[in-house]
Amino acid sequence: MTAPVFITADALAARLAAGEDVRVLEVRRDDTAVPPGHVPGAVPVSLVEDLARTDAPATAGRRPLPGVAELQRAVRRWGITAGTSVVVYDHDVDFAAARGWWVLRWAGLDDVRILDGGWPAWARAGHPGGDLAGDVPEGDVTLRPGCLPELDADGAAQLADAGALIDARGGDAFEKGHIPGARNVSSRATLTDEGALRDPDALRRLYGLDAAEVPGLYCGGGVAGAHAVAVLAHLGVTAPLYVGSFSAWSADPVRPVGTGGGQRVS
Repeated sequence: MTAPVFITADALAARLAAGEDVRVLEVRRDDTAVPPGHVPGAVPVSLVEDLARTDAPATAGRRPLPGVAELQRAVRRWGITAGTSVVVYDHDVDFAAARGWWVLRWAGLDDVRILDGGWPAWARAGHPGGDLAGDVPEGDVTLRPGCLPELDADGAAQLADAGALIDARGGDAFEKGHIPGARNVSSRATLTDEGALRDPDALRRLYGLDAAEVPGLYCGGGVAGAHAVAVLAHLGVTAPLYVGSFSAWSADPVRPVGTGGGQRVS
């Protein structure tokens, strides 16, 4: 995974000003609330309706992957063609944009980046807000699902037994219940107080990347874990995501659940 993962607010503003073929997607966790400001020309995307299925059994997790046909219709509705560069952002740095990055990269889009620091970074840099996009021309991109590695429950268990599974939730959620053998590295710990990504050396130390094995990632419902996968990709490591995450694991009565602090970085 060698394509750039994150983009700064200044770099995005320059690309938009130059008239490049960039589609900005505003990923919203809360479908009922319209955020107060927007990157000009952004297209709204729903974490729940567009980036996950809503009709799956509990054992598939809280946010299983959307159907490919449904996702392709959505991506084309957003005006994405084979040559479009995509930038995703959110407003509260709550990792919704990272879920958008992961789903689109998994679906075969090669040029997808996350706005580092999200909307707060855009506003803090002094770039003006604007209106959302109106009607956009229908895109023609054809998706190629399966382009990022995934874990199922058995694969997650095997990595946990090997000490190579990371829980990306906050420490409190980890203590209440986690996959036994996982260690906790909160995705919040990858960010500065302003919500921007920490420097690469700090991130390598955080994830303990001196070890030879590639870690697997999970969280509660495949959002904070997607951010962790993006951070590792930024560091040159292609790590698999257990999309069902703990919401799928804990819904299966045959799966054991660990409690307590264990190995934590929060």
